[in-house]
Amino acid sequence: MKKNIQLTSFLILTSFLMFVGCVSKKKYQQSQDRALALQKDSTQTHNGLNDCNVKVKTLTGQRDSYQSENQASQEDLKNLDTKSKLTIADQAKRLKDLQDLIQAQRNAMNKLKKTITDALVNFKADELTVNVKDGKVYVSLQEKLLFKSGSAVVDPKGKEALGTLAKVLNVTNDITVMIEGHTDSIPIKRADFPDNWALSVGRATSIVRILTNDYGVDPRYIIAGGRSEFYPIKSNSTSDGKASNRRTEIIISPNLNELYKLLEN
Repeated sequence: MKKNIQLTSFLILTSFLMFVGCVSKKKYQQSQDRALALQKDSTQTHNGLNDCNVKVKTLTGQRDSYQSENQASQEDLKNLDTKSKLTIADQAKRLKDLQDLIQAQRNAMNKLKKTITDALVNFKADELTVNVKDGKVYVSLQEKLLFKSGSAVVDPKGKEALGTLAKVLNVTNDITVMIEGHTDSIPIKRADFPDNWALSVGRATSIVRILTNDYGVDPRYIIAGGRSEFYPIKSNSTSDGKASNRRTEIIISPNLNELYKLLEN
């Protein structure tokens, strides 16, 4: 009986110890698992922190770059604004200079027109006219004042008018003088003038020779040209119209060199 009790007690103790051992081993494994899990979480957290640090560094660099670009843009805008103000001011001055120059030339041409009109006051309106057009002075001399029909030889009265005009031209600076011959639409055929082109040019060159050779006008500033019948001022369908179209125009233009320089600059 006593042996049975001892055996039973032994078995119970052994079972208890085995149970305790199993429980301790299980807890140990659980502890190990938890430790591994915590280590894994720590590694992931550390990696995540490193990623965050990299992103922060990248974003910081981008922010610094944006700030630099923004500052540069602000400087560019400031410089552009300054340049724009200077450009506008320069353009305004240039425009004023241009307007002043044009007005000065306009005044000079109006004054020249009055001077020529006063000088030629003894000639009739149906013999010559003086006008300002497109910034130029036009002295239009009719055929009956200068030439016989179909001729390029200047009559004495016409030569007198040219001499009076030459006195004004010789004391006027910075001008160009264009002599243009014009005819009516009636064809001409002569040995010396085969057509109206030749007649219109021949009359213009005759006047140029008188102005330069007889009255001392500087030939460097004179141009001779003929327009034949192709620039009429009236219809060629009437006698009066044809008579008006048979004319020689002396066109006095201001020297535009200063104007061209201003535009180029």
